[in-house]
Amino acid sequence: MPKTPYTLTMPSTRTTSVVFASPHSGRDYPWSFTRRSVLDECAIRSSEDAFVDRLYAAAPDYGAPFLAANAPRAFVDMNRAAEDLDPALIKGLRKTGQNPRVASGLGVIPRVVAGGREIYRGKLTLGEAQGRLTDHWHPYHRKLQELLDGSLALFGEAILIDCHSMPHEAIDNLCRNQRRKPEVVLGDRFGSSASAEIVDRIEAAFAAAGFSVARNAPFAGAYMVQHYGRPSRGQHVVQIEIDRSLYMNERKIRPNGNFSHLQAILTEIISEVADIGRSKLPLAAE
Repeated sequence: MPKTPYTLTMPSTRTTSVVFASPHSGRDYPWSFTRRSVLDECAIRSSEDAFVDRLYAAAPDYGAPFLAANAPRAFVDMNRAAEDLDPALIKGLRKTGQNPRVASGLGVIPRVVAGGREIYRGKLTLGEAQGRLTDHWHPYHRKLQELLDGSLALFGEAILIDCHSMPHEAIDNLCRNQRRKPEVVLGDRFGSSASAEIVDRIEAAFAAAGFSVARNAPFAGAYMVQHYGRPSRGQHVVQIEIDRSLYMNERKIRPNGNFSHLQAILTEIISEVADIGRSKLPLAAE
């Protein structure tokens, strides 16, 4: 199994209420997992938000913690609820209602990767599935809530930036009628997971850097924004999706020639987003 559930990089001093997190960039594929798969190395990585952890690695330089899952999304999906288990994959489970994500094979233990390609030759035991949750899902979410609680205690608010990437093909297919397709999609569950002021400032930072930005279409956010977004309690979540073709060769899953340039632009945006969380700094820290 993956060696540790997450990598946490803390700033020398927390100076912002913002927390950056990447739940889908994990690439620690255990041999016991890959040997059971019918997919080759590239196919099994097709659901991975490859290199997103590298794109946002500068976050601690601007006073914000950065949490990245180590387990790959195909092994266990941090952006699903722990109870989103798939009866079509896991032995002994009975179907209990209709969950569109689970039905499509994208539950917390995914049955398929991008394009609906099956991962496994057979079914998993319930014990295997629960083991992945115990070893990886629960530790990641405990640490994430601990970081948000820390921001609430220090600054009176918490802002989670949920960092993702999106396949260029998905943008082409889902936005085919748009003249200019989005390069960045911000998800706040249509205003329910974060204050409008916070989302406006994030959108302005990306737009000023020259990106085409959309909100909630075609991606409004999943478990992270739904579960952690509580604006009335001062806890805000914004999902950021970036077109993978801007920084990587999607077929070979390698950074492309624009990677360093995009990383530098994102570092500037990270600085601006971190500034959003400094508006409620305690007087003693100013």
